[in-house]
Amino acid sequence: MKKTLFVLVTIAALASLIISCGPPAKPKIGLSFSDFATERWPRERDEMSKLLKAAGYDVLVQEANHDAKLQNDQVKNMVTQGAKVIIAVAEDGDSLATAVDEVAKKGVKVLAYDRLIKSPNIAAYVSFDNVDVGRNQAKGVLAAMKQPPKGNIVLLGGSPTDNNAHLFRAGQMEVLQPLIDSGDLKVVADQWVDNWDAANAKKTMENILTATKGKFDAVVASNDGTALGALEAMRMKGLAGKVPISGQDATEAGCNSIARGELTVTILKDTRQLTPLACDLAVKLAKKDKDLGLTPFKLADLTLDNSKTGDVQCKFLQVSQVTKENLKQLVVDSGFQSYEGVYKDVKNAPAK
Repeated sequence: MKKTLFVLVTIAALASLIISCGPPAKPKIGLSFSDFATERWPRERDEMSKLLKAAGYDVLVQEANHDAKLQNDQVKNMVTQGAKVIIAVAEDGDSLATAVDEVAKKGVKVLAYDRLIKSPNIAAYVSFDNVDVGRNQAKGVLAAMKQPPKGNIVLLGGSPTDNNAHLFRAGQMEVLQPLIDSGDLKVVADQWVDNWDAANAKKTMENILTATKGKFDAVVASNDGTALGALEAMRMKGLAGKVPISGQDATEAGCNSIARGELTVTILKDTRQLTPLACDLAVKLAKKDKDLGLTPFKLADLTLDNSKTGDVQCKFLQVSQVTKENLKQLVVDSGFQSYEGVYKDVKNAPAK
């Protein structure tokens, strides 16, 4: 009886141990986003989640809702939950560096996605050629002005906490500064738009319209959201479709505005290439793969700030300028946006 009881107890203990252990837990990768109000982020979140789950990872997703402190806390919480790699879209590239430096000491790898996190401790940074974005915005606006381009211009920058906004401006000024120096162009307003928010851009443009009495000949705006907000204010003064204005991201709304003849130019950054690149790198980082195929850049060059030290491993993808003439070819025929969305309520739209 004692032997039988011992055997039964042993079997029960082993069974309990097996049940409690269960299948091995999947490794975890975190996705930290500044917000989901920006059109592109929910789409890229969903695509990342799908790709990483297919690769065998559990995915933790957090949205900071434009709160830099909250994003820092969320990144650290992901590490507490077991994430060994985090892909982050920074709300504030300076602020998030604090959390990156802290979790890096624990061996956690943070990949900066599209927006730079200003720390040499990030494992990688993937984005587009953001200076070239700015160049193409300025070139597109100048090409739409009366030739040779002369007159008053408005500069409408993006969120000042986003390093990309400053890189866009650097590219814009490469093109504009010679004309400003010659006196052909005069900057009559230079404003930045918090959070890239269209409502903020509308209010800013309303103030600019009042201050300048609407006497400007072009607007270099840094993305579609800010441009569309500005256009809403300009429309009330009869300037929409008359004054050239730039955007960026080739959003559905932005492309529809181009098709309707209001937005002049947007910049296509094909996120269908960026998202899988980031996911592939995240998996390699999780597996401690040393061959990432990236190129080192000085943090000082990336931030335009000589006080920053150290190098960051990077990869930058190319961008394309989109106008009414090539809109269907570059955006619709490539499948980036749908024909129905781009040409909604557009008279004389090209054949599908």
